[in-house]
Amino acid sequence: MSKRAVLEVIALDAEDAVAAQAGGADRLELVTEMAADGLTPDPATVAGVRAAVDIDLRVMLRLADGFAAGDVDRLVGIAGELRAAGADQFVLGFLDADGAVDLAAVERVVGALDGCPWTFHRAIDRAADRAALRRRLAGLPGLDTYLTAGSATGVDSGLPTLLAEAGRRGEPGYDQTVLVGGGLRLDHVPSLLDAGIDAFHIGGAARPEGWSGPVASAAVAEWRALLDAEVAPSPSGVA
Repeated sequence: MSKRAVLEVIALDAEDAVAAQAGGADRLELVTEMAADGLTPDPATVAGVRAAVDIDLRVMLRLADGFAAGDVDRLVGIAGELRAAGADQFVLGFLDADGAVDLAAVERVVGALDGCPWTFHRAIDRAADRAALRRRLAGLPGLDTYLTAGSATGVDSGLPTLLAEAGRRGEPGYDQTVLVGGGLRLDHVPSLLDAGIDAFHIGGAARPEGWSGPVASAAVAEWRALLDAEVAPSPSGVA
């Protein structure tokens, strides 16, 4: 049987979370302030979402727009508060002024996660050297996913990079799941699946009314149906 492709949906609150789960999402990315591309939600929101759904939940650790870490002491403290509220998976990623990974900041925050799984988010798409960033992060505890569009401008321009990186699976720094998001459309999915990429992240695509409206379970279900159809085994049993 073919492996089910992972569908992650951005949620802002418990209402979004319930709709996303009903539509077939496997995991949520919980954030606030999408005008700043997603910041850390408060612990009460995390607790409310955790109580409302039983699918995996990754919580953003990001204090301000941009990719600088900012107040790392505060991030470490917030990580502890979020864990106390029920968070056990996270999303983070920090760059320095030269576009290299801010390894010191990442290591300090990851230390506070105590082995929890986490995603390095689309800061990779703003990195001066994607391959160098991956090499420097290789081996950090809990890092199991990169959220990337392959380009700062989105999947349309980043698709060649995504396909090339998928072909490097097994090399040092390329063992993590590639979670594709950022201008992702349904028509991108077949070529990504053909390359062996099987994790997808949607935000606005799950919201027919835009970011001012909630996640719609029907919109999520459309993505779920496409992903399931694309990876369904053929009648011969060969995917």
